[in-house]
Amino acid sequence: MTAPTSTPLTPYATLLGFTRYVDRTGPTKANFVGGLRRQRASRSGFNPHGQFVKALKADVAFHTGGTHVSQVVDLVKPRWRPLYQALVPGATAWLHSLGTPADVDLAQTRDALAMLGDLPVKINPHFGVRYADGRAEAVRLHFDEAPPSEEAVLATLHLMARHMDAVLPHAEPVLVDVRRGTTHRMPADVKPEQVEQWLAGEAAAFRAIWSTAA
Repeated sequence: MTAPTSTPLTPYATLLGFTRYVDRTGPTKANFVGGLRRQRASRSGFNPHGQFVKALKADVAFHTGGTHVSQVVDLVKPRWRPLYQALVPGATAWLHSLGTPADVDLAQTRDALAMLGDLPVKINPHFGVRYADGRAEAVRLHFDEAPPSEEAVLATLHLMARHMDAVLPHAEPVLVDVRRGTTHRMPADVKPEQVEQWLAGEAAAFRAIWSTAA
């Protein structure tokens, strides 16, 4: 009787995982992809920011300008309170930067699947905002202690823009650095074809590392 063979894991990345990967250099790239692969195999992974995102969405939806964000600190488990407390000032500043709360509404975004060569990347904004003048933005949040690098910003915004028809039609992609309350937009002088070429190379290397990590 032959032993059952395990099904090989297909290379796959989330938008967060892929942008963190392109941010790395040298051997740290391989270590990072190996970690993603092990996490996928074990189906592990926990998002500590889930309740904070819900609170932020509630503040946009109910035009409350930061009330839910400040209250959620007391609702999470004690171990997460320092993290949430560190996020509140920047998140509140970002909410205020949107303008009059009554003039901004929550917009529904949808996930999309991007193919970079043979690598599937899940494009998953956290939510959308729609302004009274008709403008809309698809929002991806950055929670890390360090600000997002230029490469991470570029990769995130390019991949969101590439699939905006599916995500939130006619919207602009934005990456919000929550801790600092700042919004990153696509630079006007960026050449999309060059970004596409760069990301295709990164995706090919990701797949190669994933396969060798098996």
